[in-house]
Amino acid sequence: MRIAVAGLHTECSTYNPVLAREADFRVLRGPSMLKDGYFDFLTHFPAEFITVLHARAIAGGPVEGALYARWKAEILEGIKEAMPVDGVYLAMHGAMFVEGLHDAEGDFISAVRALVGPDVLIAASYDLHGNVSQKIIDGLDIFSTYRTAPHIDVADTMRRAVTMLVRALRSGQRPVVAWAPVPVLLPGERTSTQDEPARSFYTQLQATEDPTGIWDASFQVGYVWADEPRATACAVVTGTDRLAMTAAARALAQNYWDIREQFVFGTTTGSIEACVDWALEATTSPVVLAESGDNPTGGGVGDRAEVLAELMANDAQGVVFAGIADKPATDAAYAAGVGATIAITIGASLDPSSTMVEATAEVVFLLETAQPHLREAVVRIGGIDLVLTARRRPFHNIEDFTRLGLDPHTAKIVVVKSGYLSPDLGPIANPSLMALSPGVVDQFVERLERQHKSVPQYPFDTDFAWAPEVKWSSRADAR
Repeated sequence: MRIAVAGLHTECSTYNPVLAREADFRVLRGPSMLKDGYFDFLTHFPAEFITVLHARAIAGGPVEGALYARWKAEILEGIKEAMPVDGVYLAMHGAMFVEGLHDAEGDFISAVRALVGPDVLIAASYDLHGNVSQKIIDGLDIFSTYRTAPHIDVADTMRRAVTMLVRALRSGQRPVVAWAPVPVLLPGERTSTQDEPARSFYTQLQATEDPTGIWDASFQVGYVWADEPRATACAVVTGTDRLAMTAAARALAQNYWDIREQFVFGTTTGSIEACVDWALEATTSPVVLAESGDNPTGGGVGDRAEVLAELMANDAQGVVFAGIADKPATDAAYAAGVGATIAITIGASLDPSSTMVEATAEVVFLLETAQPHLREAVVRIGGIDLVLTARRRPFHNIEDFTRLGLDPHTAKIVVVKSGYLSPDLGPIANPSLMALSPGVVDQFVERLERQHKSVPQYPFDTDFAWAPEVKWSSRADAR
């Protein structure tokens, strides 16, 4: 059996003014995909995989329209050259927004379907913060999504999607997809599967599956910072037993609706000022303070300096702050060299609506790299060791700090631009705090401008009735 593999994987805040361009993506093409750790699991399956192109980037702003058009055309041409194929596997995120185009995944998946025709099976894997539409469902035969947030089951989900595709091709069975939208759209920080009620809700997905009739039960929290008509929570079920699938999708959707008001932040939250005060007063360490409104892995710009300004105003000591994206400030540190003292402005280098801070800083570390866009500098401002980066990036792993000569374990306060903490940082937080800070991934989602909301939706609307409706892929009608 021959299976084509491709995908465009990113998450885009429509509130973010900074376009995502080619340099922001990690692009794999052709056979190199099978040699990469992200896709090497494919070699364990009894199939021939024709790898075309996969582009992946951390969350950000809208994808440049011309770039999307070029990659879409390249993927379609690669699949066309590989034909005949028996199946297609698309490794997606599900919350991509292309400038001027609502429902980018719907556009992409429907184009793949039009190319390969009705007889070729298409499977997709998604992030649970992706958004689904009828157009997307109509193009697919198999669907599976992450079941953890923070995401520790990415590889498992990709394998699950491919396993179902290979099963269908070997057995001759033809699964279909059904979905049940739920008019609820909450941020990931209120729906982390580490916390209740999401933890218990997501454990029921595997129990819902029946090897003979329900191949996969998935649930999308959705992506709240995309102002698109398709942005919604939903249950998505893949299988062959339509009665069982209908019951499962309806039950999952109703359950999520019933517990919608129970979703709260899983950590202590407050304003920037309150969180800084709590961190300074703490008698335990390290306090890990997440600056949620500017979280680059949620779609934030990553260049805001309000938390830095508050720490400086309070003469905070023992702080490791990783980090702020500011290419001019980073380049100034490299130009001056380790040991130099420089006067710099920090922040608002990408989004001019945010705050800029003036500081005198000592350059204490420069990452060795021949590529200017990968530069990372550590500068010391009083008692704050601040990481400056030439590009937007998160600091979620301990290694992200130690490679810069920093040890978060020994700091009094660690500041990261994040929402819920990563599996590396969560265990060392003593305690964890989350600042409900300004930014394009504002956690106060109720105050977001929603111009494209197509139905009443919680928490933006609260006084409306709802009952689940199960919808089917148009491909189900032909089966």
